[in-house]
Amino acid sequence: MPDRPLTAIVTGGSRGIGAAVVDRLTTDGFQVNAPGRGELDLSNLATVREWAEAVEPTPDALVLNAGENIPCRLAEMTTEHWLRTLDVNLNSSFELIRSLGPRMAAEGSGRIAAISSCFSFRGRSGRGPYAASKAGLNSLVRVAALEYGPDGVLVNAVCPGFVMTDLTRQNNDDDAIAQLASGTALGRLGEPEEVAELVAFLVGARNSYVTGQTMVIDGGYSCQ
Repeated sequence: MPDRPLTAIVTGGSRGIGAAVVDRLTTDGFQVNAPGRGELDLSNLATVREWAEAVEPTPDALVLNAGENIPCRLAEMTTEHWLRTLDVNLNSSFELIRSLGPRMAAEGSGRIAAISSCFSFRGRSGRGPYAASKAGLNSLVRVAALEYGPDGVLVNAVCPGFVMTDLTRQNNDDDAIAQLASGTALGRLGEPEEVAELVAFLVGARNSYVTGQTMVIDGGYSCQ
């Protein structure tokens, strides 16, 4: 990676996993740009494309963390709900990768980490568009890793299980959280800082050979 102050872009960096990633990368010496919703509307793909093309400098690291997950069974779901979730979780990531990936490649280095989910390969009732968008994100990561790898850009997906964030608390009451915790090998939910540690490795100078991977960090939840 370049011998200068490192820069990073983190979407969805205002809370939860994103905020923990911002803190961790700042500690590692990155200058972090974490655009809020008022600056970057990820549901408006034209706006995402314009923002990505204009942003300077080319980031050394891009963390695609922003996501939308509103529980709803398929039979009750509107087309608007489905499409908005895919735009925020998947299509905006495509716009950012296709805009910033070539710029990273032109500079001969770069790291991209997409926050996916263990539900990208495991179903859960009421999470149709979320699961579909995250599965698509995993595939996008593998393709980007192949296309940009020859120019020194490493691209990976991080697949958390249940993490104690505001969104988890919003979608689950105390009893549900206790039940989820009992389903992990460690008997607890993860903390945002634990996911941030993995992200920091993948987008930092210590990572020189890991690319194209979907790395699960779920406390053993998917062992079931």
